[in-house]
Amino acid sequence: MDKFEKIDKEIEGYTQNKQPGNEYEMDPKPIAEDNQYKASGKLEGKTALITGGDSGIGRAVAILYAKEGADVAIGYYEETQDAHDTIKRLQEIGVKAKAYQFDLKDPNMCKQFVKDVIDDFGKLNIVVNNGGMQYSNDDFTKVSPEQIQETFATNIFGMMYVTQAAIPHLSKGDTIINTSSVTAYRGSASLVDYSATKGAITTFTRSLSQQLAPKGIRVNSVAPGPIYTPLIPATFDSEKVEKHGHETALERRGQPSENAPAYVFLASNDSTYITGQAIHINGGDFITS
Repeated sequence: MDKFEKIDKEIEGYTQNKQPGNEYEMDPKPIAEDNQYKASGKLEGKTALITGGDSGIGRAVAILYAKEGADVAIGYYEETQDAHDTIKRLQEIGVKAKAYQFDLKDPNMCKQFVKDVIDDFGKLNIVVNNGGMQYSNDDFTKVSPEQIQETFATNIFGMMYVTQAAIPHLSKGDTIINTSSVTAYRGSASLVDYSATKGAITTFTRSLSQQLAPKGIRVNSVAPGPIYTPLIPATFDSEKVEKHGHETALERRGQPSENAPAYVFLASNDSTYITGQAIHINGGDFITS
């Protein structure tokens, strides 16, 4: 039994009562860092911005980016302890790192976030749009207008605001990577509004990649399946948390560290001929055509 199977069997049903959830409260903790990963300086000299970088997939990506030599700025909503823990780990690795609290729903705060990163780091080469939230509801007629507005404002509008602010600071060879979801491709009966935002992210990625290709700026996405992040106990009841991911072909949920190498690949020179594409990391949850 490998470490991913082992931790999956250790997870019992539990919940959190606030979106997008706190990683420091989780037991067991997600695997954010895989010590078997061998860095080779793929991102040396680059500066990366990661929304939702305090925990989950964002934290795992931040750690690998730092190991590959990039300085890292993370944006977060209200999860101060998680952000502090992530920055501490990045600084231990030996890169420049800083956390910024802001609200993706606010276009002015998104602009200020990017401005602050430029002021503090002097440049920007990699934008990872990863921040998001979701609410579960098996009856779409009961989903309130306020929830729909919040989900879209956070997941897709905020991504657009950050990207708009970042593009003037990017140049040939730089990259934008958006976190989509398996739900964009197979849908989700209990996450209708969330799935719709992820479908929008997929199309946003494809469209923006065409617009920025003449400038040599690549735009791609990663579409995770069921991954063990704070968003899961903050979304589902204890029974779903315990069984999360068991319906996949690999019969387990994934870990944040299993997603992060794809973000390294898409940010590095290993993927110079890839744009407008999605990498699917879902344990066989859905096989795209």
